[in-house]
Amino acid sequence: GAASVIVGHPLDTIKTRLQAGQGYGNTLNCVLTVYRNESVAGFFKGMSFPLASIAVYSSVVFGVFSNTQRLLSQLRHGDPSRAPVLVDVALASMVTGFISVGIGTPVDLVKIRLQMQMEPYIEANVKLKPKVPGFPVYRGPIHCFRTVLQKEGIAGIYRGVGAMLLRDVPGYCLYFIPYTFLCGWVTPDGCISPDPSSIWLAGGVAGAISWGTATPMDVVKSRLQADGVYLNKYKGTLDCILQSYQNEGLKVFFRGMAVNAVRGFPMSSAMFLGYELSLKAMKRDQTETNP
Repeated sequence: GAASVIVGHPLDTIKTRLQAGQGYGNTLNCVLTVYRNESVAGFFKGMSFPLASIAVYSSVVFGVFSNTQRLLSQLRHGDPSRAPVLVDVALASMVTGFISVGIGTPVDLVKIRLQMQMEPYIEANVKLKPKVPGFPVYRGPIHCFRTVLQKEGIAGIYRGVGAMLLRDVPGYCLYFIPYTFLCGWVTPDGCISPDPSSIWLAGGVAGAISWGTATPMDVVKSRLQADGVYLNKYKGTLDCILQSYQNEGLKVFFRGMAVNAVRGFPMSSAMFLGYELSLKAMKRDQTETNP
């Protein structure tokens, strides 16, 4: 999980700026603007909170997925170790997406607020800058979390939860289903488990597919969570969709799609590879301890 955050966060910052910021013509312009204004450190803004919480988040995601899958195999086939069928993988993925939102929404909100707080707010030719010129609104992830909680309550911490559900429930289906079946397809006959190169490839392709197709709701989620650094522009998920469409057309929902897909490959490769190799190492230790 930590490896996936470190690998993917710079592109995540670019993706968020493209989706929720203003004035960036394209991806290259966004990269150059961030570098020129904030140097290399600008690409890693908001990384500490996801990095600190990724262990819990990853254990929930993979734990819920694998245990739900085993439970379904036990209920449907009487054997928890049986290879999963498509319906089992889809159901386990949907349950995972639903439960993960409870942990992921506050983490994403803090990350996006920290990534976006130096962006000028532009509406009706009015620019709103940080309260103290040259200083950000939030001093760090803890200060950001505490400030949002004090000013907006629990509802503020879970701002964008509806959009995140609409992103993650189908998103995890398009994450775990391609991974499961690609692993099975590229694993040579007779092998009990896929080799690291198969895991890396299957995880990367699954991540690219999942993040690429999740972009429209990711745009809505990013805008809802970035909204509130200065003013609350959107009343909710549907209002954000309607305002974004009215002001910028259908193309707005595909902002950052290429960055999302490209970022999804190394992030998910690192995530799945770390997960599978960790499981193998722990199983080997258990076998050696309890022969």
